Amino acid sequence: MKKSTISILAIVMGISFVGLLILQMQYIEETIGMRKLHFDESVSRSLYQVSRHLEVKEATRYLEQGAAAMDGIATAYDSIIVSTDSSVIQRVHRVTAKDGSVFTSLETTASTNISDKYFTKQKGTVPYKNRSLQEIMKQRYDYDKKLLDEVIYSMLYTASDRPLEDRIDFNELDQEIKTELSNNGINIEYHFSVLASNGRVVYRCSDYDVKGEDLSYTETLFKNDPVQKMGVLKVHFPEQGRFIYSSMKFIMLSVMFTLVLLATFIITLVLVFRQKKLTEVKNDFINNMTHEFKTPISSISLAAQMLSDSSVKKTPQMLERLTSTINDETKRLRFQVEKVLQLSMYDHREANLKMREIDANELIAGVIHTFALKVEKNGGKIISSLKAEDPIIYVDDMHFTNVIFNLMDNAVKYKRNDIELELKVSTWNEGKKLCISVQDNGIGIKKDDLKKIFEKFYRVHTGNLHDVKGFGLGLAYVKKIIINHKGTIHAESELGIGTKFIIKLPLMDD
Repeated sequence: MKKSTISILAIVMGISFVGLLILQMQYIEETIGMRKLHFDESVSRSLYQVSRHLEVKEATRYLEQGAAAMDGIATAYDSIIVSTDSSVIQRVHRVTAKDGSVFTSLETTASTNISDKYFTKQKGTVPYKNRSLQEIMKQRYDYDKKLLDEVIYSMLYTASDRPLEDRIDFNELDQEIKTELSNNGINIEYHFSVLASNGRVVYRCSDYDVKGEDLSYTETLFKNDPVQKMGVLKVHFPEQGRFIYSSMKFIMLSVMFTLVLLATFIITLVLVFRQKKLTEVKNDFINNMTHEFKTPISSISLAAQMLSDSSVKKTPQMLERLTSTINDETKRLRFQVEKVLQLSMYDHREANLKMREIDANELIAGVIHTFALKVEKNGGKIISSLKAEDPIIYVDDMHFTNVIFNLMDNAVKYKRNDIELELKVSTWNEGKKLCISVQDNGIGIKKDDLKKIFEKFYRVHTGNLHDVKGFGLGLAYVKKIIINHKGTIHAESELGIGTKFIIKLPLMDD
């Protein structure tokens, strides 16, 4: 599948996942908003009912107190005597107490024109008298009704003069709040307080907690009282958020699964592109490997042809030269084959190491002696400073030798052409570790490349120059071997100045 096709499919799937997530988040947001609105309405409705019940109870209590004050009175009735001749209305009040005693009082009302006010022109007839009595009773009813209203208003205004502490039974208020909230489907913990109109705290519930106080719900108590006499009920819910989100569990799970799918898709996409990049790198590796193998094979083939050609005179000098060429190119070919075989090590977490005790100074000195000819052939020199007082380490000498050889070989590959190559190899001790450094004065490495030089198949770009050959495996192999020996390696470099590799390995335990 082409890279462009993969990219298009990835974009389409990515847009689909993102769109699905956006829709789910919008749905969750709307659902939470509706849930919050329903919660607010339920609480407001509950508190309104609490306030209303509080006023009804207070009015009932005052009426009961008024009835108790007249508990000693058993019967009360009035009789009305109307005298048309004297234009006078007389009211006789008779009250019978529980003990049987009767109290009588007479109320006389004069009217300047009572006949015109209470009687019609049909004087002396029965209908005339009945209508007059009905009108008198209606006036009496209106009078008593107004009187009763005045009494009730008087009680209510008198009640508003009392402090809130005396007007409210806080235990009953707590029970009212709990009942009304339960009736509206809210059965979670709450805390309440009662405040005066000036903000003074009159009462707080015994287990009052300030958690969630910033989201309090308020309701005015005794709304018909003067403003300065009103109270305020404040209720808040510490677990309000949990209550609102409790119904969203299944939606949260769907979002979580969508995120898992999105993460899986991203990981798969990264792996696909990484595999594709690895395939491209391997193709470059094969092309580079072919070139690396072609040179020694052609040199050996040419030397063999010269040895087999009878027309060529075989002098001792020529035979020595051809033999040396075959030997050198065979070693070079063997070294390249070993590099290719190093690929198998990357598929295993641990290399098959044959550990033994060695003297690092002696081993490194041997590598320097062998590599000196190559450095001198490239117009350079090696400076050694093997000053480690305790050089004994426990390593695989073959792999450790390859590590030092690879670092020195890189110094030759990336040397500068304008100055003489200078390669410095040093050893020293730091605590219970052996430190080894390989430093050159070559072209150096850019900071961006310095972070990636230990990656497999990675090679530092050298512009349009193709004289530096390799597979991009050397430093990756070096790091893997050092890590398998429980050591560390890092590089320090400055472009145009040179590069320094520092290895730290644990010393041999006693």
